[in-house]
Amino acid sequence: MRTFDMSPLYRTAIGFDRLAQMFDNAQRNDQPSYPPYNIELVAEDKYRITMAVAGFARSEIEIETENETLKVVGRKQKEDQQVNFLHRGIAARDFEQRFQLANHIKVVGASLENGFL
Repeated sequence: MRTFDMSPLYRTAIGFDRLAQMFDNAQRNDQPSYPPYNIELVAEDKYRITMAVAGFARSEIEIETENETLKVVGRKQKEDQQVNFLHRGIAARDFEQRFQLANHIKVVGASLENGFL
């Protein structure tokens, strides 16, 4: 994959530094991929983000919006009893996922159903 240097945009485009930073961040491979998620276009101006959060209770997930950013954080409670897994395929690690929102996008709700947020 090619990488592009976006630093000239920072020097010449006054007020567009956020856009250049978004392009720069999109090229990086260190973006979190856990938990997996979908972004759907529901209507012309409505979107739905669905995250697979199997094993997390609603009380273990925090959702907040600030400065045109939607942040979803999952902090797994520590188990009191020791479990002896023969196979562990469901990840139960903490996560933090951020989504940049356009300034006209408003978050109106969230629900947890069947392991999907």
